[in-house]
Amino acid sequence: MVYLSNMSKNLVIVESPAKAKTIEKYLGSKFKVLSSVGHIRSIAKKTKDGNDPIDIKAGFKTTYEVDPEKKKIISELKKAIKNSDTVWLATDEDREGEAIAWHLCEVLKLDPKKTNRIVFHEITKEAIEKAVANPRTIDMDLVKAQQARQILDRIVGFELSPVVWQKVPGGKSAGRVQSPAVRLLVERENEIEKFESSDSFKVTAELTADGESFKAELPKKFESEKKAQSFLEKIKDAQFSVSDISTTPGTRNPSAPFTTSTLQQEANSRLGFSAKATMSSAQRLYQEGKITYMRTDSVNLSGQSLSQITNFVKKEYGEEYHQIRTFKTKSSNAQEAHEAIRPTNVTTTKASSDSYDQKLYDLIRNRTIASQMSPAKLEKTTVTIAISGSNEILEAKGEVVLFDGFLKVYAANKKTENILPKLSANDQLKLESMQAKQTFAKPPARYSEGSLVKKLEDLGIGRPSTYATIINTIQVRGYVEKGQSEGQPRDAIVLSLKNKEIKREVISEKTGSQKGKLVPTSSGKVVSDFLTDYFDKIVDYGFTAEVEERIDKIASGSMERNKMLEQFYTPFHELIEKSGGIKRSDVAQARKVGIDPKTKKPIFARFGRFGPMLQLGDSEDKENKPRFAPLPEGAKIETVKLEEALEMFKLPKIVGKTADGKEIKANIGRFGPFIQVDKLFVSIKPLSPHDITEKQAQELYKQKLKQEAEKNIADFGDGVKVLNGRYGPYVTNGKKNAKIPKDTEPKSITHEQALKILEEAPDKKKFPRKKRK
Repeated sequence: MVYLSNMSKNLVIVESPAKAKTIEKYLGSKFKVLSSVGHIRSIAKKTKDGNDPIDIKAGFKTTYEVDPEKKKIISELKKAIKNSDTVWLATDEDREGEAIAWHLCEVLKLDPKKTNRIVFHEITKEAIEKAVANPRTIDMDLVKAQQARQILDRIVGFELSPVVWQKVPGGKSAGRVQSPAVRLLVERENEIEKFESSDSFKVTAELTADGESFKAELPKKFESEKKAQSFLEKIKDAQFSVSDISTTPGTRNPSAPFTTSTLQQEANSRLGFSAKATMSSAQRLYQEGKITYMRTDSVNLSGQSLSQITNFVKKEYGEEYHQIRTFKTKSSNAQEAHEAIRPTNVTTTKASSDSYDQKLYDLIRNRTIASQMSPAKLEKTTVTIAISGSNEILEAKGEVVLFDGFLKVYAANKKTENILPKLSANDQLKLESMQAKQTFAKPPARYSEGSLVKKLEDLGIGRPSTYATIINTIQVRGYVEKGQSEGQPRDAIVLSLKNKEIKREVISEKTGSQKGKLVPTSSGKVVSDFLTDYFDKIVDYGFTAEVEERIDKIASGSMERNKMLEQFYTPFHELIEKSGGIKRSDVAQARKVGIDPKTKKPIFARFGRFGPMLQLGDSEDKENKPRFAPLPEGAKIETVKLEEALEMFKLPKIVGKTADGKEIKANIGRFGPFIQVDKLFVSIKPLSPHDITEKQAQELYKQKLKQEAEKNIADFGDGVKVLNGRYGPYVTNGKKNAKIPKDTEPKSITHEQALKILEEAPDKKKFPRKKRK
C-alpha cells in the first residue's frame, strides 16, 4: 500500500508488549510500536487535599492518579512522541481499550478529538494495514460507559465494604457484581442442604444375541427392595425375546463459533480450565496473531473467514462435509461488526509451544471449522424386549452414526453410546445377568466455573470482559472456594440375578462430590445473607442486569452517564445511611448447642472473625472469659451436636514427647490441624489431632526440623539471618526482609553485607487499617 511508504516517524501505542512485538513485525521500519503495559492510571485513593476522589455533588467528577510503576513508561512515551510526527492509539477495541486510549491522551497531552485511534479484531498484516488506512478518533461514549462501571464499582466498594467490615463477623468486602454471583452459589447450596433424598431400585440387564452382548433396562423403577426382589423372583426362569424394533432418523447440528462466555464454558467442561486460565491463554493467542479478539458476545464470522473455512473443509474432507451457516447473536447489545473467536488462519494447526495455549487453540479452531460443516446423520434405535410370564418389558437403546459430518472435527463430549448387535423381531435372547440397584434422587448440582458463567450470562449479569474477573474475585475474597472432596461414602443395596440365583449385597459408593465445583464458604454465606437482608438491591439479579443494560446504553450514546449514576447512587446511599442501626449481634446469630456437663456453662456455635467456631461460656460473663474452639471438620453451625462440640474442647491434647523430652501438643487452628513443640508449629493434615499418635507426631516434627535447617542459610546471632524463601534467598532482621541481589552468592554473604542489603532495601508502605466498630 502506497500510504505506508509516505509515512515517517509514526508512533503506535498499544497496551501489551506481546501485542507491540507482533504489530511492529507487520508495520515495518516506518513505525515504532511501544506499549503502555496495561492501564497507566486509575481512580485515586484520595485527592491531594484529602477529599474523596469521586465528587458526587460535582457530577461525579473523578480524580485519577498515575500508577507509580508506570511513571518510567510514561516518560519514555513522552520522549517518543516528541520524535514522532503522528501518534496512533491501537489499544483493544472494547470499552476497556477505549478508556486506556483516552487516559493516554490525558496523560501524554494528546488531543482525543484529533489523535488517530485504530482498531482491529485480529492481529494480521491485512487487518493492521486496513486499520491504519481507516483511523477514527476516540469514542467518548465507550469511554463514559467504562467510567460509569468503574465509578459504580468504586462507590459500592468504598461505601458498602466498611459496613460489611463493621457489621459482619469475618466480612471483608462487597462488590456490585460479585455479590449477586456469591448469592447464586449460596442459594444453590441452600437448595442442596434442604433437598430430601428418596430412593428406588433401577433394573438393568445384560443380554446376548448370537454371542454379542448388549445392555437393556426396565423403563420403570421399583419403590422398595421388596418389590424389586419380587420381580427378580418372578422372572428367574423367564424367556427373553425381541418384540419390537423401532428406528428414528435424526440429525445433530454444530454449535456456533465461540463467544467469550461459551469459550469459558467449553474450556472448563472439556479441558478443565478455569475462566481466568482460559482468558490468559486466549489473550496470548490473540497477541501472537493466532486468534481474533477474545472478548466478544458476537457469533458472527467475516465473509473472508467464511471463504477460507469453505475452501479448507472442501479440500480436507470433501464437498459433502461442507454447509455454510450464519448464526444469530442472542445478545441484544452485541455488535455484529465484531466477530466470534476464531483462528486468524484456519489452516494453521500449530499455534503455540505452550501445551495449554495449544489445547485452547485446537478447541477454538475445531469449533470454528465445525460450525461450517454438514450436520451429523444419526439413526436412533429402540429395541423392546418381552419377558415371558410378565407384563414388564426391557428396553435397549442405541445410536448409530450414519454420516459423521461436523463430528469428524468436533466430537460430542459424551460417554460412549450403547452399541447394539444386529437384531430382528422374535429373536430369542439369553439373559447373562440382571441387577436391581438402589439409586438415590440427586440434589441440584453445584455450579462449576463454566456453568456459573452461563447462569450469569442468562441473567444478564456481567459482560464478556468481566466474567473471569467476577469468578476470580469471589475466590480471592474467600467467599467461595473450589471443592476438593470426592464425596462421602454411602451404602447401596444391589440385588443380582445370575444363573437363576438371586444374591443380595451392600456396596459402598461416594455421594456429594464437590471436586472442581464452586462452594460458598461460611464467610460467603454470612455476607450474602447480610446483603440480602439489608441491601437487597445490590444482590438482586434483575437490578444488577438492569444496571448492565444502562451501561450498554451509555456506550451506544442513548443515555447520559451522570443520569445513570444518579439513578443508582441516590437509593443506594440512603441504604448506607440507614445501616448505622444494624446491630452486629443480629447478624449471624449464635446458636446454643447445649450445656457443658463439667462447667455447667453454655456452648454456642457462632460465626467469628475467622469463620465458624464454638464458644464455651457467655460473652457477657466479665469474670470468666469464654473459651473458643473450631467446629469439627464437616460440621455446620446449624447442625453441630453437643457430643461433637465437647470433643473439640478437649483440645489442645498432649500427644507425647519428642526424642529430647519436649512436650508435643495437638490442636486445630485457623489453618487446620497442627502439633506444637515450644514455638514451632507443624501442620499434620490430613491427620486428626484427636487420633495422631506420639510416633506420627515425632516423625512430622523431625521432618519440620530438617526443613527449617535447609531454610536457614546463615544465622549471625543478632537476629539477622539469610534464609531460603518461597521466592528465593533473602536477608531478614525479623522486622524487615530484603531480596538478595542476583549477582551475590547467598552462602558467601557476610554480616556486614547482610546489614548493608537491609539498609538499602526500600521500606514497605504501611496503611492504617480502619478500626472495626
